[in-house]
Amino acid sequence: MPSMVVDAHTHIFPPEMQNDRARFCEGEPAFAAIYANPEAPMVTAEGLVAAMDGDGVDVSWAVGFPWLKEENARLHNDYLMASVAQFPERLRGLAAVHPPQEWARREAERALAGGLHGLGEIAFYDSDLNVKSLAPLCRLSDEADRPILLHTNEPVGHKYPGKAPMTLAALYDLVTNHCDTKLILAHMGAGLFFYACLKREVSQALANVWLDTAAGPFLYRPRAYALAMELMGDDKVLMGSDYPLLPVKRYRRELSDPEAGLSPRQMDMIMGRNAAYLIP
Repeated sequence: MPSMVVDAHTHIFPPEMQNDRARFCEGEPAFAAIYANPEAPMVTAEGLVAAMDGDGVDVSWAVGFPWLKEENARLHNDYLMASVAQFPERLRGLAAVHPPQEWARREAERALAGGLHGLGEIAFYDSDLNVKSLAPLCRLSDEADRPILLHTNEPVGHKYPGKAPMTLAALYDLVTNHCDTKLILAHMGAGLFFYACLKREVSQALANVWLDTAAGPFLYRPRAYALAMELMGDDKVLMGSDYPLLPVKRYRRELSDPEAGLSPRQMDMIMGRNAAYLIP
């Protein structure tokens, strides 16, 4: 068994957002696309901790949402701060803002000063990455020595709610423009890790980049996790469940699949040690 189990990608929402989601869909097309359906799962901090207890998870990273409205971002980030204070041994909080908004860096600074541990899940759901607008957040991340968890998705394959029109070129521009920023690329980094086997500069450019496995069972064969570790390093993959989308037990099953071919040491690193290095 891993020495510590850390789920590096989970979602929690304040009760009012969970109970009155239609109100928060107004003027928030990305939230509406993912959560307007009342069957789309949402949980509070208490619900997440209960699931952690059932799945044998020691620590979870709880992430925010890239709201367009400042008041929604503040409400969500305030809830994350309160949740971390309520469960200091169990939760690490990541604040989300939408980078093009003029208040984005100010709100990110406030949230980090309020006790959150990084930024995320930063996302552009309706466009390619706006690399220029991400620069102030990357500089803040560097100054505070905190990671950024960035939504990425594969540019090919089937469509689903929240899948952005993302290009690998824009993602690579971000990585190369901010080589000192600790970037965690959600959802296996849009497949960028495959290019780490190129002979020239890509592997060096990815030196400060990590991947999480969120939604991986829907997207990749189990072999992808071992390939990512082979190409980028055993310390570069974090188990993230995207809970409540999927439970941690689904990831244990995928990572233990013979096709994955992971050693006990690699399992230990994915299931907790790598994440604990980034956020103790």
